[in-house]
Amino acid sequence: MEIVQDYSFKLLKYWRTSLLVRVLSLIAAFALTALLIVLPARSQPVVLSFLMNAPEVPTLRPLIAEFERNNPNIRLNMIEAPNATNLVEDLNTSSFLLGSSPYDLVNMDVVWLAKFAAAGWLRPLDDQVSQAELATFLPGDIEASRYQGKLYRLPWRTDVGMLYYRTDLLQQAGLQPPETFANLLQAAKTVQQANDAVQWGYVWQGRQYEGTAAMFTEVLQGYGGFWVNPETNEVGLDRPEAINALNFLLSTIQQGISPAGVSTYQEEEARRLFQSGNTVFMRNWPYAWELLNQAESPVRGNVSIKPMVHAPNQTSAGCLGGWGWGIASTTQHPEEAWKAIQFFTSAYVQKQTSLTGGYLPSLRSLYNDPDLLKKYEYFPLVLEVLQTPALRPQIAQYAQASDILQRYLSAAISGRTSSEEALQAAARETRSLLGA
Repeated sequence: MEIVQDYSFKLLKYWRTSLLVRVLSLIAAFALTALLIVLPARSQPVVLSFLMNAPEVPTLRPLIAEFERNNPNIRLNMIEAPNATNLVEDLNTSSFLLGSSPYDLVNMDVVWLAKFAAAGWLRPLDDQVSQAELATFLPGDIEASRYQGKLYRLPWRTDVGMLYYRTDLLQQAGLQPPETFANLLQAAKTVQQANDAVQWGYVWQGRQYEGTAAMFTEVLQGYGGFWVNPETNEVGLDRPEAINALNFLLSTIQQGISPAGVSTYQEEEARRLFQSGNTVFMRNWPYAWELLNQAESPVRGNVSIKPMVHAPNQTSAGCLGGWGWGIASTTQHPEEAWKAIQFFTSAYVQKQTSLTGGYLPSLRSLYNDPDLLKKYEYFPLVLEVLQTPALRPQIAQYAQASDILQRYLSAAISGRTSSEEALQAAARETRSLLGA
């Protein structure tokens, strides 16, 4: 009996000890599991997602890898988007309209800013950047990054409309590059009459699309006119300056200086015709420079650029394009997003993307960079054009306003209506759109 009691006591003691060990083991297991759950979560990098136009993806990929090496707590999820600006805008817009955009950063075209900011889709950046830092950028790019006085994006590459001309043809005719609209018309006619190989004097974009609205913005400002005043919503399309601007374009067709086919031209149609060697002047964007100066180009070495011509007592104007970075208002990681923007807009990244992708930087200092000047000898000329930018109206309804203008410009350029009728109708519809 004593043996049984002793055995029972030992068994109970063992059971209690075993239970305690099991409880302690279970507590330890729970603690370890919790630790394993918490620690990886804290060490996981923040992921920032954004859309990027397809052609720019190869240029940015190695730079993103470099950023991630230097910032192991941040991952950049670059999502390749179509090579179509309007489709990229639609993708961003639809994601915001759904209520919770998956994108933390927004790489946006200059004409999207007002719409995105007015809708509350972007975080203001004024508290993130000093005035001294902003002063290092091109003034036009910063102006185009504001909506109702607040800064919503930081530019990382710019673009601007300009006048291309044949240096050899003007020299042969004893002419200087034109400064006014009248100078351009006269120079074009002079060269056409003196040189049988020159069929056209001036090519530009006249198709019904955004590029024609951009082109007209330059001519309009060059005549001292305006499209829409974003501060007052005043519409200037039916004013004499606007009618004179459109009449200038129509006169180039009527006088045989421009082909009637410009009514269907976008940038590439104009560039190919100019590059064929039978045209004196062309309105286009900086991208054309490299193509015009390729080894096999008939006009290689005989092309220069200058600011767009203007009316007497007015100034030149080049329509401002370009892209910049904003922070989505729905992001959960604004601090990390700002760090990424600082990287993308830095002198280092802008220089690299210019060298590899041919983009125009938004930082003034890079137009004097020896490496960039060695590759792009025309940079000082581009900087001159960028001194007098023409901004398209920074209004939330810009896309609709542009569509109105495009339709009526196309009607006039193709000869279906007069300049007065076209612009009066465009002005009426624009006022109705804006409630002005």
